Amino acid sequence: MSQTATGSIELRPNRSGQPRAFIAGTRVRVQDIYGLSELQGKTPDEIVVALPHLALFQVHAALAYYFQHREDILREIREDDDLAATVRANLGAGPLAAKLKSAD
Repeated sequence: MSQTATGSIELRPNRSGQPRAFIAGTRVRVQDIYGLSELQGKTPDEIVVALPHLALFQVHAALAYYFQHREDILREIREDDDLAATVRANLGAGPLAAKLKSAD
């Protein structure tokens, strides 16, 4: 179930039920656009070249949403990073990790 935040941005729950902001009708998260723009230094035009299924207005809408909800988006990124760290920490316990370690 999704909820429209703006005409171009919708909120969808992640696996834990926490809302995540996506460009409406796509699987592209607002935090992905933030990363391309603010962290990688891409312009909106360059983002459209990298993600040609997006229109320029969608990229601008995602950036506008990010700047209006900066703390929420940064919290989402921290939560995703924490989850990834937890998964990485538990990888050593699986049979594939043991097999790969014995192959070295």
